[in-house]
Amino acid sequence: MAYSLQELSDFEDIRTLKHRYFRGIDTADLPLLATLFTDDISVEYRGGGYKVKLAGRDNMMDFLANSFHSGTAPMHHGHMPEITLTGADEAEGIWYLEDIFINLDDQLHTSGSAIYRDKYRREDGVWRIARTEYDRLVEVVQPLDSKLQITAHWLANTGRKPHERTDIGHFIQWGNG
Repeated sequence: MAYSLQELSDFEDIRTLKHRYFRGIDTADLPLLATLFTDDISVEYRGGGYKVKLAGRDNMMDFLANSFHSGTAPMHHGHMPEITLTGADEAEGIWYLEDIFINLDDQLHTSGSAIYRDKYRREDGVWRIARTEYDRLVEVVQPLDSKLQITAHWLANTGRKPHERTDIGHFIQWGNG
């Protein structure tokens, strides 16, 4: 299949959008993250011991700011995108996630992989995430080794401090069911 120049440009814009999402999370860049979502975004993340479900940009921003804070050290890599244009201003994407999440408050190290399924919508000429969800393929949670030394910790400076955090428990269902 031959793609038009516009289609190729759309694919690249959507890849850049998702890369910014991962970078925004890992650096707690809230102003950047706020530009990446539609007002009516819907979210569902299904992990080994949790399920997150929420709707709306404000809720998404609240969830992200209070999940990726000064007591965490995350790393998200999105690989092998499969992007399908489903309309002039709509698209879908599948991404393979590889991530690390270190929770210094709880002294836990989570690593794993997941499959993201996204829907994108172009608004005012800009692609945004309208729906995002993932299912974990592998999730390993282990206690931090007492000998572990973290020699760089970006979110210690940029993430919300304990007194700035709010409860996001209403977005999360814990357990395996």
